Amino acid sequence: MLQIGKKLKELRKGENLTQQQLAEILNLSRVNYTRYETDAVRPDYETLIAIADFYKISLDEIFERE
Repeated sequence: MLQIGKKLKELRKGENLTQQQLAEILNLSRVNYTRYETDAVRPDYETLIAIADFYKISLDEIFERE
């Protein structure tokens, strides 16, 4: 199973943001965002695009693909 939670956490911490802060930026609940970081739930496409846009990275980078 594809797991991106570790990468999401790494990106968030690199920006010195709390889960709450990032959830608000992305217009999500903190609980839902936490589920993404723990790989309990996979983000939908729109959320993945919003995350990539926020960090100004490609989806490939989120998925750690070359």
